[in-house]
Amino acid sequence: MKLLILVALFGLSLSYHNPHTKHGRTSIVHLFEWRWKDIAEECERYLAPNGYGGVQISPPNEHIILSDPWRPWWQRYQPIGYNLCSRSGTEAELKDMITRCNNVGVNIYVDAVINHMCGAGGGEGKHSSCGSYFNTHAKDFPSVPFSAWDFNDGKCNTGSGDIENYNDIYQVRDCRLVSLLDLALEKDYVRGKAADFMNKLIDMGVAGFRVDACKHMWPGDLAAVYGKLNNLNTKWFSAGSRPFIYQEVIDLGGEPITASQYSDLGRVTEFKYGAKLGTVFRKWNNEKLYYLSNWGEGWGFMPSGNALVFIDNHDNQRGHGAGGSILTFWDPRLYKMAVGMMLAHPYGVTRVMSSFRWDRNFVNGKDQNDWIGPPSYSDGTTKPVPINPDTTCGDGWVCEHRWRQIRNMVIFRNVVNGEALVNWWDNKSNQIAFGRGSRGFIVINNDDWNLEETLNTGLPSGTYCDVISGQKEGNACTGKQVSVDGNGRAYFKISNSDEDPFVAIHVESKL
Repeated sequence: MKLLILVALFGLSLSYHNPHTKHGRTSIVHLFEWRWKDIAEECERYLAPNGYGGVQISPPNEHIILSDPWRPWWQRYQPIGYNLCSRSGTEAELKDMITRCNNVGVNIYVDAVINHMCGAGGGEGKHSSCGSYFNTHAKDFPSVPFSAWDFNDGKCNTGSGDIENYNDIYQVRDCRLVSLLDLALEKDYVRGKAADFMNKLIDMGVAGFRVDACKHMWPGDLAAVYGKLNNLNTKWFSAGSRPFIYQEVIDLGGEPITASQYSDLGRVTEFKYGAKLGTVFRKWNNEKLYYLSNWGEGWGFMPSGNALVFIDNHDNQRGHGAGGSILTFWDPRLYKMAVGMMLAHPYGVTRVMSSFRWDRNFVNGKDQNDWIGPPSYSDGTTKPVPINPDTTCGDGWVCEHRWRQIRNMVIFRNVVNGEALVNWWDNKSNQIAFGRGSRGFIVINNDDWNLEETLNTGLPSGTYCDVISGQKEGNACTGKQVSVDGNGRAYFKISNSDEDPFVAIHVESKL
């Protein structure tokens, strides 16, 4: 009987690892701080036609509004309650967006903040995105409602009430993260309120959740919350489907709390992935691309089936949580190569970042403006995302997911999905190539000299369009062409001075 229960629980936990993407789509894009209206339009006009599988949205619940002009991006991570009105829009606009994205086969994944409420110094009043009253001094959040009984202060053993030592698992999970009021998720009442919030979104049609700050919650408490969640809405998902769960656990090694402690519950964000890949592409510590021949588990990462991977995210592109190796849109040449590598490689579920610009101001190596929120009007409301004639975005929105090289590699990943990594080649330095079965092949030159090689692609003979310098349009290529002979071999020449020194071909880019 015990064995049967364990098997049943194991099967249930594995069900949270499935992102439920449709039509052979494989990648998620994080449309960071986008308005719901703009996401709905982007699903219909761009994401669905270009093979994106889903969107991670910013936290949709009511959050604190910090006084003008101080409207930082991180105010979204300071909940006041679970009403669904935020800087991104109203509950009606959220529901419309979820419906419209689902109707074109693009899933919605919600960034869920259930570890804490707002900061202890938030004061009292109605300065929330829904206008709800709250009082942080009394720990009173009547819109939920939460009271002083629902927080962990009595369990925290530090003088400040904040986490002071990350080697103490009790502090990390029972004390306040940077003064944010820490919820007592051991209480069934608190678990129920978190689950009610998530279930309302599931019933609206979301496919799952990125759960924020999981390192700061006990795995058993999270398991209890996930166990209360509804199955996905059968209007868009098959009967009995469990929500996709991917948990934020910053594990770069050296701490007692590890990602593996959460991987039975759902997927986990593999923070080592972007940190290590950034080091390799930057050639720091004499790292070389050819070291990537055993990329993935061979580098000490979690099993592929447990991992959600990314080159950068909204935190570490601002220098938070992973060191200075992280590649971002500020380093576009290396960034496109690293994202290309991620999307060509079979490890993990992949997430692409879509950012906004801000005016950086470095003092002693730290960006003093890393708090700046999304492009906004003078009253603090978020600006829409305008699309330029060349399909890029304007008004401060970066939209990396629309960059030709990244969009075409998202399609590449869809085409090669399920195929093994084959035909690895390297020059024992910073030139590498590999295939995915007989469906795709990528070549990357990150050396300071040209690449000129004839390589075994494993692809059928024919003429292929490189999807990095251009793409296939009708019966022609807008960029480079690659000729594969009857033995599957092709000659590649990539200059180290090319704007994008990598080439990718796949069976659907064949003329």
